[in-house]
Amino acid sequence: MATTPACPHTPPCPLAASPDREAAHLVAHHPEQGWSLLCNGVLLFEDTGELLPDGRVIAPHRPLTDQHITAAA
Repeated sequence: MATTPACPHTPPCPLAASPDREAAHLVAHHPEQGWSLLCNGVLLFEDTGELLPDGRVIAPHRPLTDQHITAAA
């Protein structure tokens, strides 16, 4: 597994391109502004959207609530 540049954690934080990127440690947390910076350089927004270090945007992906789940007939 490749390491995150300058990640001091053991085991190292997941890379920004990894599916589990949100598991990285918090470096900065600003709930009043609605964002957090993770050790792997990902900006995580309170609406669950993300901005990756390479400029790619990950759309918000909040889990569905019970109100939005319908049973198959």
